[in-house]
Amino acid sequence: MSVPAFAELPEVQKDIRTRPLFVIRLDVAKPVAFGTTPNGDRRVGVVTGGCFEGERLSGEVLDGGADWQIMRDDGALVLDVRLILKTHDGALIGMRYGGLRHGPTTVMAELAKGGRVDPAAYYFRINGTFETAAANYDWLNRIVAVGVGDRRADGPVYSLFELL
Repeated sequence: MSVPAFAELPEVQKDIRTRPLFVIRLDVAKPVAFGTTPNGDRRVGVVTGGCFEGERLSGEVLDGGADWQIMRDDGALVLDVRLILKTHDGALIGMRYGGLRHGPTTVMAELAKGGRVDPAAYYFRINGTFETAAANYDWLNRIVAVGVGDRRADGPVYSLFELL
């Protein structure tokens, strides 16, 4: 079996289309450092709250989520996050996302100190999925979201987009 050339693919496979989903801000406590494990330098940031706002859903981030991070030897931070979102109309939504954050050494050092850095100066991308029993938001169970992050002193801000 041969692989088709990119030009031979159907149009739906030649471009990624998105639609804005929401902007989310997370409040994160100071990370708990485990130290170097067999997987890398492990730390966990406990999410203490936050909020999200979009055309189709908005609400708050409940206390108790966490980001199980690994700092790799190549300087890239790997994210593994689980959150509970509560919409303004009371629906509960589980959100899980993974991602990567990396950039020039000076930029990453400034972020580590809690400094403000232009998000265009480093790579901070996530991909997320959702789980809910709420009928109004059942469509979330069948989408993948991608996002661009901005690390701020008190936690990240992401713009998320539904992949169409």
